[in-house]
Amino acid sequence: MAVTRTSRFWMRFLAGRLIRLAILLPLVAGSAFTLLSVSPVDPVRAYVGDRMNRVGPEQQALIAAKWGLDQPPLVQFGRWAGNLLQGDFGTSMIFSQPVAEVLIDRAGTSLALMTLSWLLAGAIGFALGIVAGALEGSWIDRAIRTYCFALASAPTFWMGILFLMLFSVALGWAPFCCAGPPGVVAADVTLADRLAHLALPALTLSLLGIAQVTLHTRDKVREVMASDYATLAFAQGLRRLPVAMRHGLRNAALPALTLQFAHLGELFGGSILAETVFAYPGLGQATVLAGTRSDAPLLLGIALFASVFVFTGNLIADILHHALDPRQRRLADAVR
Repeated sequence: MAVTRTSRFWMRFLAGRLIRLAILLPLVAGSAFTLLSVSPVDPVRAYVGDRMNRVGPEQQALIAAKWGLDQPPLVQFGRWAGNLLQGDFGTSMIFSQPVAEVLIDRAGTSLALMTLSWLLAGAIGFALGIVAGALEGSWIDRAIRTYCFALASAPTFWMGILFLMLFSVALGWAPFCCAGPPGVVAADVTLADRLAHLALPALTLSLLGIAQVTLHTRDKVREVMASDYATLAFAQGLRRLPVAMRHGLRNAALPALTLQFAHLGELFGGSILAETVFAYPGLGQATVLAGTRSDAPLLLGIALFASVFVFTGNLIADILHHALDPRQRRLADAVR
């Protein structure tokens, strides 16, 4: 009976999330296209760029007709949506490539950056949170909290510029741009080169999540340290840090992991700034190019990819939350 009830809960849970995704994607695509349509950027002028003075009105009309820009916005969006239902994301005006190919190529680079940043933020934030919670009120706790508040207040692009000037320009410890050495074709770039070019953008992007994970973990560990079983451990002669490691790790791990998955939306937004500062050729840089040069098919493709990416992160966080805490499933059933 218990298994049947649990299975029914998960079926309702997943069906509800899929319905939300089906509603979300058209809204995101429609909103992105509307913003692009009312943008003051002329798509033909943005496409031609510096050669605009050498392009006559007839050629401009031909360019507009080639990309469908001479049609009303509603017709353009309807044509794009119709092609999408057949699996065609359209062709990017900037890269003159199918949008699906651009997404696959850029997503691989961006996912490597975001994955490394996600792992760094989780590991460093969790460790700092355990130490700060275990040593509450000490100078170490105050130093960690000050560090977290400073990180939470610092914009990602500002930290990126600071790191670039310090580690790349002043010290020369890290490359200053790109995903590989300039002038070297992608096939000849070694794994060591890729990691060297990835390190500084990943470190910058990870700072976005360290403060949240640290402060959240610290609060959970503080609750554990105030519990009866922690008091009993102190009475038996154990010190604060071993008690936090023994009892606080398990209690703080699930909230920290859930927060990390729910943090994917901010991670994607931060990657746009980090990739722009470090000229890192990922989806973030492509987003800026598509927006400033009015490349509607590419921008809509990235918007859909970002929506699915963030939705997946939130879905994993919800699944972990409900799977590991049966009280949440009972509460959800009671609400229904």
